[in-house]
Amino acid sequence: MENIVEFRAARKRWRGFELKGVSFDVPRGYIMGLIGPNGAGKTTLMKMVMNLVRRDGGEVRAFGLDCARDEVRVKARIGYVPDEPACHEDMRLATIASAIAPFYERWDMNRFRGLAGEFGLPLGKRWKTLSQGMKTKFSLALALCHDAELILLDEPTSGLDPVFRRELLERLSAIIQDERRSVLFSTHITADLERIADYITFVRAGEVVFSAPKDEVLERWAIARGGEELLDPGLTPLFRAVRRGPHGVEALTADAAEARRRLNSHAVVERATLDDIMVLMEKGDPS
Repeated sequence: MENIVEFRAARKRWRGFELKGVSFDVPRGYIMGLIGPNGAGKTTLMKMVMNLVRRDGGEVRAFGLDCARDEVRVKARIGYVPDEPACHEDMRLATIASAIAPFYERWDMNRFRGLAGEFGLPLGKRWKTLSQGMKTKFSLALALCHDAELILLDEPTSGLDPVFRRELLERLSAIIQDERRSVLFSTHITADLERIADYITFVRAGEVVFSAPKDEVLERWAIARGGEELLDPGLTPLFRAVRRGPHGVEALTADAAEARRRLNSHAVVERATLDDIMVLMEKGDPS
């Protein structure tokens, strides 16, 4: 399978944070969901692809090109929506679009105007007058109008109303149908990823917990709910995190079949959602 993006032992260190040799791939023709708590390193990984953050080590490649050494060629093929879109405060949207257009060989101004109309963008208004949702819609229009092979979306659904959010998910699903383009989509709304993602990468404290097909993740990860017997030392290797609550014990496992076999009638074993996995890994005690 051809990869459109490859991270190989990518490292970055700041005060209070370290990206610890992250490795995973984004296959061409698929949607990869990137999940994790705030401060996990998701935005740093996105910015490494755009060379907005210089890595301290390892490799980050897109389209087979090094994202730092071949920055211009890489960026020309990417549509990027940052978590906090920023433009010159006093510029009108139409002027911003005209200024950006020359940087993209395949820029389609008719396509941009069509998207602006669909999204209800007031092209005559200045950037500083827009709501957060409108800023995100404008960034999406810019990202989708130059036939990008890779769409990078960093928390794009924040500030969007539910109707437009659903439309965006449908649009992203349509984008990859030609099997030429891919989407790397970071969001806290994990239900969106359960709806459209093909792969999930979970990053926590600067490390990859897993990177796998979504269906495999949802099949393998589960929550066992029961009493204090779940805390038996003999069961410890089965669990990734445990949490005591007023109604008993919850234990997270990455081997649902083995949990059902070993726990039998002593606990209820249910499929974990992506949200369940994140919450228990973050709030539970390591097993």
